[in-house]
Amino acid sequence: MTDTLRVLVVDDEAGMRHAIVRALRPFKLRLPDVEGEVCFEVEQAGSGEEALELLKVRNPDLLLLDHKMGGMTGVEVLQELRRQERDILTVMITAFATLETAIHATKSGAFDFLAKPFTPEELKETIRKAAGHLVVQRQARRLAAERRRVRFEFISVLGHELKAPLAAIEGYLNIIRDRALGEQVAAYEQVVHRCLTRSDGMRKLILDLLDMTRIESGEKRRTPLPIDVREIARTALDTVRPAADTCQVTLQLHGDGPVPMTADRGEIEIIFNNLLSNAVKYNRPGGRVDVEIHCDDARVTLAVTDTGLGLSPDEAAKLFNDFVRIKNDRTRDILGSGLGLSLVKKLALMYGGDVAVTSQPDIGSTFTVTLQRDLKPANWDDRATPSTHVAARN
Repeated sequence: MTDTLRVLVVDDEAGMRHAIVRALRPFKLRLPDVEGEVCFEVEQAGSGEEALELLKVRNPDLLLLDHKMGGMTGVEVLQELRRQERDILTVMITAFATLETAIHATKSGAFDFLAKPFTPEELKETIRKAAGHLVVQRQARRLAAERRRVRFEFISVLGHELKAPLAAIEGYLNIIRDRALGEQVAAYEQVVHRCLTRSDGMRKLILDLLDMTRIESGEKRRTPLPIDVREIARTALDTVRPAADTCQVTLQLHGDGPVPMTADRGEIEIIFNNLLSNAVKYNRPGGRVDVEIHCDDARVTLAVTDTGLGLSPDEAAKLFNDFVRIKNDRTRDILGSGLGLSLVKKLALMYGGDVAVTSQPDIGSTFTVTLQRDLKPANWDDRATPSTHVAARN
């Protein structure tokens, strides 16, 4: 990829202008952390007044501006650009490089100075510094625009996800307020239950958002400890067992003995809780969920298999994106934040692994997560310093 910077050379010496043009037109440079080359388009102006006229129809990235010219001085041009609120990086060219001139020009917005006479190499080195600054500015603006776009999309989706349950709760409360079902308290039990179900869904969305924000920001303190993955799986199965019993879904953890690894316990719990709650929610009455955990010297592999609704290839392909929920006639009444599997994906990547799904409609799905056993990311809390794996509780 080539990034082109537009340069305007302003000097009342034609020879100087032509020399700068000859040096810069074929000049290409590479900057650290920037893909591709930076090249230059160069225009000329013979006076400050001519430069200001050109700037009415041109928008250069870089101004090479002579300080002492017939007519307007370089500083006067800078002051006019400042008055117009024009954001153009300026390098002053001067044969009178006094401290007073430097202070005056810097206050007026000059980025750097180039003292006459200068060699082509000195010119190119000054341009290299200016170009580096400009490219970093461009990247920062692009990133800021991308953040604004992502933030707008995020807030739009969040508003949509919260609007539906809030409207439902409001409707149910109006039924209670208006005594629409009569005066018997028992008649409103189902309405209250629906309100609580909707509020639970919103709470889950908020908690998932907080988890995602902490993980992506890097501000969550991550404490590495020797853990037993199988013991965490047992705890997660106990957590979802009441919901599984309600749906008559059988839960089974296969294998015996500890599966040790070094990890933040809370993050592994998030992985299991999301996989297992989905396996129960999207299962069929009388179905089952099987959990298998394997390990070798380098990796731990978790597999959660259900006998549920299953997914089409198109549905499976987008399943791990933020706020994705599969919506069809069979899933319409199943509540969720659309963030659980996205969190699983982010955590798996943080542990040097990944997550994948294989699925068939009406048969079921298997979610497989791989994790490195002894990965030490940069944001581990080093105050917790496990040395070797230990066998956890059976």
